[in-house]
Amino acid sequence: MKFTFTDKKVNLPKSLHNYAEKKVGKLDRYFKNEAEANLVFSVEKDRNKVELTIRSGSTILRVAESTSDMFASVDAAVTSMERQLRKHKTRLEKRLRQGAFAPADTAEETSFVPDVEEGEFQIVRSKKFPIKPMTVDEAILQMNLLGHSFYAFKAEDGGAFAVVYRRNDGGYGLIEDEG
Repeated sequence: MKFTFTDKKVNLPKSLHNYAEKKVGKLDRYFKNEAEANLVFSVEKDRNKVELTIRSGSTILRVAESTSDMFASVDAAVTSMERQLRKHKTRLEKRLRQGAFAPADTAEETSFVPDVEEGEFQIVRSKKFPIKPMTVDEAILQMNLLGHSFYAFKAEDGGAFAVVYRRNDGGYGLIEDEG
C-alpha cells in the first residue's frame, strides 16, 4: 500500500505517521491492486481530525474521524473503514480481492462489526421532472427553499448537467458535467 501523509496547520511527529502506516497497512489484505492511502491530519476546534481515503482501481473509500487524541483518531478511522468495507462486502467482493472477507484466525477479528448480509440496491421512489437551465445561485436558492441537501439543474451558460449540494462544513459544493 502506498501512503501519502498531509499535515494541515499542525506539525506531527514521525512516530504518528509510522503508527498510522502500521494500522492502515492492515487494510491492504482487502485489495488485489496496489492501493493508495491518503491520510490528512488536522486540528479543528481542539479536536484531532484524521481523514482517510483509499483508492484501489476505480474504487474510492473515504472516512473522517475526530477525537481528542490523534492516535485515537487514527484508530477510529481504521475501524470506520473496516466497518464500511464489511457493510458493503457483498458488493465490493466483485471489485476487490477475492477471499479478502474470509474469516481470519486472528484475535483481531473481534474488533470488526458483525457481518450483515446485504441485498441489492433497492430504489424505493422514482421521480421525473424537467431540469431547467439556471445559474448556480438560483440552484442554491431553490435547494434551500425545498429544504433538500442537493439540487440538480442545467447550467445556464452551456446547458451542461450540474448538481449543487450542502457540505458538512456549512458551505456549498458544485458538481458539473465536463461535456
